[in-house]
Parts: sequence; structure tokens; C-alpha cells
Amino acid sequence: MKVAVYRKEHFNAAHRLHNPSWSDEKNKQVFGKCNNPNYHGHNYELIVKLIGPVDADTGYVYDMKILSDLIKDNVLNRFDHKNLNLDTKEFKNINPTAENIAVVIWNILREKIDNKFELIIRLYETERNFVEYDGN
Repeated sequence: MKVAVYRKEHFNAAHRLHNPSWSDEKNKQVFGKCNNPNYHGHNYELIVKLIGPVDADTGYVYDMKILSDLIKDNVLNRFDHKNLNLDTKEFKNINPTAENIAVVIWNILREKIDNKFELIIRLYETERNFVEYDGN
């Protein structure tokens, strides 16, 4: 018997979408307002989904307090109220698109969460735009 559990968190961060190997014109054409040299921000909504067996002793798939602490310690403290391009090592050489942010978060949490649990990251950049990554 497998059950999915979810933890929702929020963080705020600024970024600029920019490919340094392209001209300024091409960056403006591809990324539009997201290429603003002064950056722009988002109120990200992060949903971490774990799928796994229900523990017979606890009735839990995963202790949600432990999951909350993992997310806070390893994701929120690292990215909340940061300029992703300037303030984080993870995005020094990676364009901080929602897709790339989700993959980075998945990689961070995958190291901390037992592989017996499926891990899926859903990241909302806006209410209408979101991405999901499951490690594949």
C-alpha cells in the first residue's frame, strides 16, 4: 500500500533569466521582462510530494514535521529572500528558470530523503505557471 503525502512551503526570491553566451538582443527576445538587468522577484509556492508505504507502527508515510524541517533547513534557508543569480552557489552557472529551480530543489532533498520514497517537486512561480520534477 503506497500513499502520497504533501508539504507546501513558500519562499520569495529574485532572479534574472539570462544566457551569457547570447547577445543582449537575443536575451531580450527570448526572456522578455524576465531578462531585466535589475532582476525581478516571485513569491514561489513549493509542494514536496513523497510517495511510499504506510509505516505499520506510526501510521505515517513520512513524519511531516521532519519533512518540514528538511525543507526549511535545506531549501528555504538557502533561497528565501535571496537573489538566486547573485546570492546562491547553485545558480552561479545555471539559469534560474522555474524548471531549473525545481531540479535543484529535488537534488538537494533527494540526498536527505530515503530512496524508498518517490520524491516529486512542484514549484509555482505564479498562480498560473508551475513546473513539476520527479527525478526522471
